[in-house]
Amino acid sequence: MTVTTDVAQGAEPQCPECGTPVTGGGRYVAWCAACEWNVDPEVRDEESPGRIERMRRGLARRYGEQLFDELGAADRDGDRDRDTGSDGHDGGDGDGGRTDGAAAGRRPRRGAAGALATALALTVHGVTLAMLAVGVWLVVAGWGTSALPVLGGFLLLVAFVLRPRFDSLAKVEDRLPVLRRDDAPKLFALLDEVAASAGTTGVRAVVIDADTNASVSAYGIRQHRVLHLGLGLWQTLSPQERIALLGHEFGHYAHGDTRHSLVVGNAFRSLSTWRYALASEPADSLMGHFVNLVTALPRLLVEGVVVLLDQLTLRGSQRAEYLADSTAARAAGTEAAAGLMDRLLVSDGVTGELRREAVAARTRIGGARRDDPAEGLWERLAAHAASVPEHEYERLRRVAERRGHSVDSTHPPTHLRHRRLTGGERREALIVLDAPRAAEVDAELADARRVIAREVVRG
Repeated sequence: MTVTTDVAQGAEPQCPECGTPVTGGGRYVAWCAACEWNVDPEVRDEESPGRIERMRRGLARRYGEQLFDELGAADRDGDRDRDTGSDGHDGGDGDGGRTDGAAAGRRPRRGAAGALATALALTVHGVTLAMLAVGVWLVVAGWGTSALPVLGGFLLLVAFVLRPRFDSLAKVEDRLPVLRRDDAPKLFALLDEVAASAGTTGVRAVVIDADTNASVSAYGIRQHRVLHLGLGLWQTLSPQERIALLGHEFGHYAHGDTRHSLVVGNAFRSLSTWRYALASEPADSLMGHFVNLVTALPRLLVEGVVVLLDQLTLRGSQRAEYLADSTAARAAGTEAAAGLMDRLLVSDGVTGELRREAVAARTRIGGARRDDPAEGLWERLAAHAASVPEHEYERLRRVAERRGHSVDSTHPPTHLRHRRLTGGERREALIVLDAPRAAEVDAELADARRVIAREVVRG
């Protein structure tokens, strides 16, 4: 049960475990900072993960801890090299941390695991290509003589479903605002500057939505980059935290995350299709038992390939996350990068606030402002995020450490990411987003903000 200080009006509430005055209260959880009583009162109703998922989570935590120690040692070695005037391991970019060498413009090394992952992914695509070739041969060679063309047609259909996919920006433009350089020159100049600080290039387009998230991905055969900017996150950040967010996302490209490359990413997508097609049928009939028996071997084979490809890319993906955090700190400064990490801890609350705004608009709760419920939506959201007190952030940090929280298993534990940012030498920002420039960028986003605000209140 969640406990708040509302139950003890008129007297300073005491911790029932150690007698220390409790922290928090009101609409926030009341908890004890001394003994951590009630620090995590939420009852979580989660399905028990399967054996493979449990192994994956355990390995992810272990990799996260190992990389935290390894990268911390590398940072300290880099600091010593800088202090003594040595060139260090990476040629010295003046960054103070040799693990962020991609910011100096060098292409990141893929490593043995990355090379094996790419080879395995190419094998997966090779199977698809082989099915295409055999399908064409069966159709051509057996045309009009046997049932071979039917089998060939089936193989062609499967190969078509498993083909590598190239995301299309045109489909996104039908439902979301998409900005290009001519639409928002100030925004794109800022993106180019942040990308350059990370040692990579900018984007061709910016997609605006209401998510409490952001990402950089690629679209089309030529793999042009696009920034997906979630206003649910962007609008709650300070100007410097926005620089940190952009630095982190561009850092993924600077440090070479094999998992999200075109070849490996499409292999995961093909394997996911295979897993769906070969999934076990309910064993409530003779036919169901027969199908499960026939598909058992290929299903196990596909599961094995998924697990192997996952393990080959998991450590590298977590390393890329740590280094993307370093890139964020390099661009925006340590304080802003750590602030961004805290903002992510309250993202669920921000998402809930957006839902409440939508419900209030539909039920006409809230008085006169409901005449135009979209007006001022983002300002209200920013005010909500700004009202979260420091003691709630501290509680959430401790909860994250207790739960071993991470965004997902491709991310290191959140508390380790925060500790790595705040535990080393503090960095000053390379890029400062001052008030006039931030206002210019906001002005270019104004139309998109109005469009998305209306979509939010419509539910």
